[in-house]
Amino acid sequence: MSDNTPLTPVELEIVRNAYVAAAEEMSVTVWRTSRSSVVREILDYSTGVFDADGDSIAQSARIPVHLNSMGACLRDVIDHHLPLDAWHEGDIVLTNDPYCGGQHLNDLQAFTPVFVDGRRVAIAGVLVHHLDVGGGAPGSYAPQATEVFQEGIRIPPVKVVAGGVRNEDLLAMFLQNSREPRNVGGDLDSQLAALKIGVRSLAKLSERYGNNVLLSAPKAIQAQSEHAFRQAIESIPDGVYSFEDRVDDDGITDTPIDIAVDITVSGDEMIVDLSRSSPQATGPVNCTPNMTASAVYCAALMAIGRDIPANAGCYRPIRIVAPPGKVVSAVSPAPVANRMAVGHRVVTTVMGALAKALPGQVPAAYYGVSYAYAVGLEHPNGERQVYFDLECGGWGGHPLGDGANALSCGFHNVANSPVEMIESTYPLRFTQYALRDGSGGPGRSRGGLGLVREFELGSAGTLAANLDRFKFPPYGLEGGEPGAVGELTL
Repeated sequence: MSDNTPLTPVELEIVRNAYVAAAEEMSVTVWRTSRSSVVREILDYSTGVFDADGDSIAQSARIPVHLNSMGACLRDVIDHHLPLDAWHEGDIVLTNDPYCGGQHLNDLQAFTPVFVDGRRVAIAGVLVHHLDVGGGAPGSYAPQATEVFQEGIRIPPVKVVAGGVRNEDLLAMFLQNSREPRNVGGDLDSQLAALKIGVRSLAKLSERYGNNVLLSAPKAIQAQSEHAFRQAIESIPDGVYSFEDRVDDDGITDTPIDIAVDITVSGDEMIVDLSRSSPQATGPVNCTPNMTASAVYCAALMAIGRDIPANAGCYRPIRIVAPPGKVVSAVSPAPVANRMAVGHRVVTTVMGALAKALPGQVPAAYYGVSYAYAVGLEHPNGERQVYFDLECGGWGGHPLGDGANALSCGFHNVANSPVEMIESTYPLRFTQYALRDGSGGPGRSRGGLGLVREFELGSAGTLAANLDRFKFPPYGLEGGEPGAVGELTL
């Protein structure tokens, strides 16, 4: 390909898939080299590729809640903390601060620029959920937190690597605050190593196609996705579509949290207004604006996105309205550890509104909650361990058939953590792991079944969890019944 010749559609598709392959290479690196079960087994991490200006081009097949917001985090870092002219070859910028573009403190986001012949041609990014970053509870899931300061160590956007030299003092301070420094340190090494793989892969692309191609192709790729998504929006009749769903409470009070949306469709654009949602909560269920935007994009792509490649172009036809101080647009120092409770509900609420716009085309609500829990284990010899896990449920029934049983997909897309592996690593014994009969919600197409998971501890321990869906079940559509509520037994 000549640097000065516009790419044909076939050539552009080849380059686009090459970007995806680079993201997948980083993903495989994390999977193969990480240490903790939350990364190695649950696969709670994501990788992406961004153009030279910081706009997303491609992503791995990982977690939508991460992937739809990594670009917003990078943009926040560039615009407010470290402008791109301060990024040099061999630098890695790291942050986990929810109020600097992040999501919650466990999620460390790292970005590195890719230079070829002294010219920045791309940026690689890796986000990893780290097992424990300090704070008031094992796994950094403090259910009684009322401020983000209680949830762990905050890292503003800083260069953890500058010119190829690691900031060992910064890393030592970070690990000193973790209950699992060995595993967390290994996962962080894996994360940084994956970025090197990304740099190598993207540099090879430049060698093959030329710098000018890598600088021009992303805009064309993003424009393709934007055009395709605008066409999808145009298939929706113009109008205003409203829906409401609820989170049980914030874990501190018993007050339900309302998530309400009004979607205005006009031509090829969509306004998603969440202004009627509840004020930000006292407890740790709040979402920052970037997190909420990620949920809105996820819902829209699942409902109408079909096979459109996800990148910065997809998001341009959607405008999100969320006044500061709402549970969907929290301001500092609101706690955010279990932001997924509200995040999932934003997804189900937006999909519920789009179901009104497109009858018979959108599934009923999926389980809509991350049953995240951590157990801080204390051994007689003084050693500490943190066991972290996530459970899922069933997907909503749809016009073509029943919902999938016990499938983690959609907003978080994590993997099953095998009980045999857990029992070989921690002093736990599982007594039941099964589908939950009758939990899917009856209808012409029933909802998918949820899970029962039961275990007992073999040593002293502390359970920390943020759970939901014990009061308000996943909704049914078009006459279908709601799914079962959750249940916790001690």
